[in-house]
Amino acid sequence: MASSRVLILGVAVAAAGGAGYVAKNMAVAPPPQVIVESGPQQPAIELSEVLVLDKDVPMGGVVGGAINWQAWPADAISDGFILRSSEPGALEELNQSVARVSLFSGEPLRRTKLIGGGQSFMSSILPTGKRAVATQIAADTSAGGFILPNDYVDVIMTRRNANSTSGEGFITETILKNIRVLAIDQAIQEDEDGRRVKVGETATLELSPQQAEIITVAQQMADRLTLALRSVTDTQEVADTEADYLVSGDGKRGTVRVIKAGEVSEVGARQ
Repeated sequence: MASSRVLILGVAVAAAGGAGYVAKNMAVAPPPQVIVESGPQQPAIELSEVLVLDKDVPMGGVVGGAINWQAWPADAISDGFILRSSEPGALEELNQSVARVSLFSGEPLRRTKLIGGGQSFMSSILPTGKRAVATQIAADTSAGGFILPNDYVDVIMTRRNANSTSGEGFITETILKNIRVLAIDQAIQEDEDGRRVKVGETATLELSPQQAEIITVAQQMADRLTLALRSVTDTQEVADTEADYLVSGDGKRGTVRVIKAGEVSEVGARQ
């Protein structure tokens, strides 16, 4: 009797355990079904190696050591970029080139912004048809030393009035307007630390051939030439008048302009 009860109890416990196990498995949610959609694969981005600056280069600086090849998306490459596929030796070729303008880190290099090694820097940055003319300046004749390269100025001439009865009169006039300053002494750009004051002795101006003649005559006539700094908002202004009377600008041939005692006169030249 006792053994039959033990057997029945064992069967009951086994049945209860099996029922619990089945119930536990039924309560767990089945894992989510992963659906893989078949379709065309996106193509990999096409890359090309471009010559890029990895640090800033100031105007007039040598680009050697500041350029390297860098992978760029092919559809982002513009005309003028230097590609390794077409110019594999460009890195060594341009190592001694000089920056025509300021270059910045991360910028793709362009040949139009470079001057070849050994070429004159000043003649390379001059626009077509322009001349670089140097004139003497001092702190009291150059806006207290606040004129820097790439600023625009008016040139003012002061000279004695020979027609004054007392001999103490002066004539002052603006002989050139809206003239770009190329350099102060040998500096062709602002200091790297952003210093906005430079007192120099010579200013190199960007002039047309006619303006170059005007300032050359004015340097001989003037008691003083003063550079007047212009506002940056006025740099697009077109000069309407210049001291054309200082040079023969009327197209006449056989005319010689004579400067004597600060006065200008014209005499006919022998043909």
